Amino acid sequence: MIELCKVNQKYGGTQILWDLDLKIAKGSRTCIMGRNGVGKTTLLKAIMGLLPISSGSLKINEQYMTKRNVESRPEIGVGYVPQGRHIFPQLTVEENLKISLNCKRQKSKTIPEHVFELFPVLKEMLHRRGGDLSGGQQQQLAIGRALVLNPDILILDEPNEGIQPNIVQLIRDVLLKLNKEHGMTIILVEQKLPFARAVGEAFHLMEKGQVIASGEMAELTDELVAKYLSV
Repeated sequence: MIELCKVNQKYGGTQILWDLDLKIAKGSRTCIMGRNGVGKTTLLKAIMGLLPISSGSLKINEQYMTKRNVESRPEIGVGYVPQGRHIFPQLTVEENLKISLNCKRQKSKTIPEHVFELFPVLKEMLHRRGGDLSGGQQQQLAIGRALVLNPDILILDEPNEGIQPNIVQLIRDVLLKLNKEHGMTIILVEQKLPFARAVGEAFHLMEKGQVIASGEMAELTDELVAKYLSV
């Protein structure tokens, strides 16, 4: 599904990723974890084509994507929810969602009803500006916008940052539903260990721009948490 081999990434003269190897299986729920500054967000941006890969290779859905731009990702079924949500505050909820309808992969010109089934508040606030929504509502909008693409892979960068507990629980339930009922591959950068354990079935720990430990979530021991996650 996703395979990175010996990936290096340099940003502003500083190298962030160092000979990084990573494989994520189709239909899995994978958490990428590590302390702040170890390269997790850079890794996601490299996968999405938002940052160039200096050397190494990236393959998604059996296609080499190393040199292809960000616009190519939705076309092969990759949805992305960036850290900080990045919705358009001056556009309405409906307009934000309809942006994803411009993707070549999307044949329909109407917002899929399942987006509103997963996040009913979006239907209630369809004509409200994105900037007027609460943080939790904006996060639902950001995820909903990615789901309009009908992706095979959904990549989320810290979706629970600054979100109230009831919305965190909703997001957890939605991600599990998408994976278990629709076979969607979920890739998640997450700092909160309880959420990572609840959603993830596999983990990859990062340190200094490399993946230094991987396994089933049950194998994420207290020793690994203390060594690579505790602050």
